[in-house]
This record gives sequence, structure tokens and C-alpha cells, in this order.
Amino acid sequence: MQNKKRIALFGSTGSIGTQALEVIRANPGLFEAEILTAQTNADLLIQQAIEFKPNAVVIGDDNLYKKVKEALAETAVKVFAGEKALEEVADFDNYDMMMAAIVGYAGLKPTLKAVQKGKALGLANKETLVVAGDIVMNTAYEKRTPIIPVDSEHSAIFQCMVGEGRNKIDKIILTASGGPFLGKKPNFLVNVKRDHALQHPNWSMGAKITVDSSTLMNKGLEMIEAKWLFNLQPEQVQVVIHPQSIIHSMVQFEDGSIKAQMGLPDMKLPIQYAMAFPKRVKNDFPRLDFKKYSTLSFEEPDLKTFRNLALAIEALQKGGNLPCIMNAANEIAVWAFLRNRIGFLDITAVVEKTMEHTAFISNPTLEQYFESDGEARNFAASLIKM
Repeated sequence: MQNKKRIALFGSTGSIGTQALEVIRANPGLFEAEILTAQTNADLLIQQAIEFKPNAVVIGDDNLYKKVKEALAETAVKVFAGEKALEEVADFDNYDMMMAAIVGYAGLKPTLKAVQKGKALGLANKETLVVAGDIVMNTAYEKRTPIIPVDSEHSAIFQCMVGEGRNKIDKIILTASGGPFLGKKPNFLVNVKRDHALQHPNWSMGAKITVDSSTLMNKGLEMIEAKWLFNLQPEQVQVVIHPQSIIHSMVQFEDGSIKAQMGLPDMKLPIQYAMAFPKRVKNDFPRLDFKKYSTLSFEEPDLKTFRNLALAIEALQKGGNLPCIMNAANEIAVWAFLRNRIGFLDITAVVEKTMEHTAFISNPTLEQYFESDGEARNFAASLIKM
């Protein structure tokens, strides 16, 4: 009997985390949840811990430690709390793979810790590579840490490259649904409210990533992530709008041949693929029926209207700490938009002004990335008067 793969699920109560637990629940002979972490959703974390019996849980918010500790007092689960505990638990030896599903910059430090330990990484947190891609990938190379992408687009590219060995890539083509406002112009977008932006046509995701999809910032973050993951030049990463979300992304090789990975929009597939890699595991997920999709269409993104994507392309091309600055400003702006503090188009304005204002560093150290992140957040917050 093969040993089960022990999964450390960082961000277990979010969209990716809960779906990863569905995969574990469906395959108890293959996987077990060894570590679970959440930021503030103590109730769900407690439920998950009682069902999956992990070795340890972390609640990021210190104020909720007592609640979680008392609820799990009758179990053997170890309970930790606080931001520092995320890094400390990531440094444990008792897991085989980290699923990095913490949203945003908060995922960087524990993810980097797992990479430094040489633990296999299922990467669902794109901001880690956007903020400090050079440092994360160089560390992974030194420590021989396998990084398997969980984002549907990067998983698609990864799957297209399996078996291609040293065959050279000409370019990769990231597909984007276009989000709920595809084809809309600024005179429409100026009135968009939180609830409109959270209605994604194809994917069920957390609030932050859903807003990022509606502004096309998500695709910009994915372009930067792809550059680092697949060791590409900025000009080798392209975006095409594909409203049906059936082709998850494509790779064009130097002979001109294009490989695409296709399927229904369902995050459980890339999650399961990353966890079970290199095996494919049988499942009962819904199957794509081509008869129901008579048309697959493609178009150029509208960079004039959705300027977040243009700003991300600028950050991708210039490099240095600019993607880190852009990401920090975007996290603050989306936070404010979700609380109805700013309008939809203000998100782009905050990001653009912060990118112009914050000092550029072409080859930052990890410490300088942390400083740039803090500086950009403070400036973005001052624009919003938080």
C-alpha cells in the first residue's frame, strides 16, 4: 500500500482550500490533510479540523486563538495562532506538499518557507511570484523544490508542457473570460458596484480574485506569474479573451504547433492534478460535451478600457519591484472597493498613481520587496483616505 500524500493546506477555508478538501475527501486512500490554516474563519476551520483530524491548525487572527483552542480541546489537533505561526508551521517536517491557497501578499512568507525546505508546492497564490518571483524561483531551483501550478491557466500550460522535455517554447497564450463586463466601456463601468463585479459568468471564486477578473488585473498578475514559472521573456506571454472558458490556456512551440488544455471551468481539476502529479486520478467531475459548445471565440483584450491589464504589462516589462508595488496598491484598492469606499474605475487610478509614486528598484532584495510592499500600501491607503 502506497503512503498517503500529506497535504499542508494554507488557506483551507477559502475557495481553493475548500475545494482541495473536497478532493481529499473523495480520495482518502491517496491524500490526508496534515495542516490547515485560516485567517479569520474560525468556525469553518474548527469544522474542518474535526472532520479531517490534521496534526496542526493555525488561525491567523490572534484574537480567535482561544475559541479554536477550546473547540478542539478534546482532539489531538495542535492549535497555533498569529502571522508568525504560519511561517513556523510551514517549517514543520510532517507534510509532503504545501497547497499555497492564502490570498494575496499574505501568502508569500509561508510559501517561501516551504520552498526553502524543498517541500513540493501546489501554487494557487499567484501574488507570491508577482511580488518576489525571482527570489522564489531561484530558491526553488537551489533546493530542487517542485512547483506545480494550481491556477487553471498555469496548470493548463504545465499540462501542455509535460512530455515536451527541452522543446523550445515560442510563446504561451493565457486565455481570459473577459469577466462580467466584457465589451463594456468606461461610461458603463463608472457606475459598477460591488455586487455587479462579484457576478462572474463562468467561475466560482473568492471575492478578491473575482474583482481582479472583472478589472482584468487577474490576467495581468497571471502574466507575471507565468514569466517566472516557465522562465519566459515578457514578450513570450500573451493574453487572448475567450469568453467560454473552455480552453484554459495554450502553448505554441518553436515549430508553430499549438497545444491547448481544455475542459469545463472547474477548479477541482487543476487542484487534483497538482496534488496527484504525476498521476491522473479518476473522478466524477462533469465532462465537457462539445455538442453543447458550437462556438469557441477569441478576441483581443481592450487595454484602453481595462487599463489594469496595461499597467500589469508595463510592470511585467519593467520588472524590478514594480510588480510588487502594483500588487500592493491593487490589494488595497480592491479591499476599499469591496467595502464601497471607492468606485470601480478608481481601482485603476489608485494602482496607477501608486506605481508612479513609489521608488523603483531594478534588483531588489527580499527585504526591499517587503519595504516596497509597505510603502505602496501606505501610499494607496492615503489616496483612499483609509
